[in-house]
Amino acid sequence: MRLTVVGCSGSIPGPDSGGSCYLLEHDGFRVVVDMGHGSIGALQRHTALDAVDAIVLSHLHADHCVDLTAFHVAHRYGPFTFTGPVPLYGPSDSLARVAAADGMRSPEPLNDSFDFRDLATAASIGPFRVRAERVAHPVEAYAIRFEVNERTLTYSGDTAPCAALNELAQDVDLLLAEASFVHGADNPPNLHLTGREAGEAARDSGARRLVITHVPPWHDAAAAAAEASEVYDGPITTATPAMTIDLDG
Repeated sequence: MRLTVVGCSGSIPGPDSGGSCYLLEHDGFRVVVDMGHGSIGALQRHTALDAVDAIVLSHLHADHCVDLTAFHVAHRYGPFTFTGPVPLYGPSDSLARVAAADGMRSPEPLNDSFDFRDLATAASIGPFRVRAERVAHPVEAYAIRFEVNERTLTYSGDTAPCAALNELAQDVDLLLAEASFVHGADNPPNLHLTGREAGEAARDSGARRLVITHVPPWHDAAAAAAEASEVYDGPITTATPAMTIDLDG
């Protein structure tokens, strides 16, 4: 399993990164996880759009899904060789959300580009075994665990601390966890993790490695990682665009 960070900026694109977007690959199969604003341009540095085998959305906030409108345009009008609609795994109203973002009166035109499938009930995506669980966020949002060849990765999506995240991250090789808030600040409840809380999730779940992501441009990713290191003694990395991690290596 190979992870490529396409975009890792939280809430809005930053000067050096677009919104949340990650490419998972195994044995030639490519899954794009989230497609936040500004991510589709960077995605094309790592794969042709018509080589994407499936798309997964953790939730439907714009910083995780809005560039699907651009993917639809590419699919419908671009000089690509898509063989049909791309499987899209997400929350129940994914197509309606994308249609609204693109000003469509109906999601029907999206059916040519996307084959919608319910993420909550998915058991596999290509070679990956998957499990998604609702997490603590104001909208229908999921953390997702991917497994292939005894290698495991859990993506937090956007969440506050919760038991579901810790369960999905149990003994994973890599926990890719957001850290949008600063520890000790007056943070709204049930919304996001701090760096320290991301570290606590990694510690409590027995994750073997932590990658901090989704840090907004107005916060410091290195500071978030330092918070995590106060409570978690495993390896900690901050996500950066184009960073790759080969879990089979």
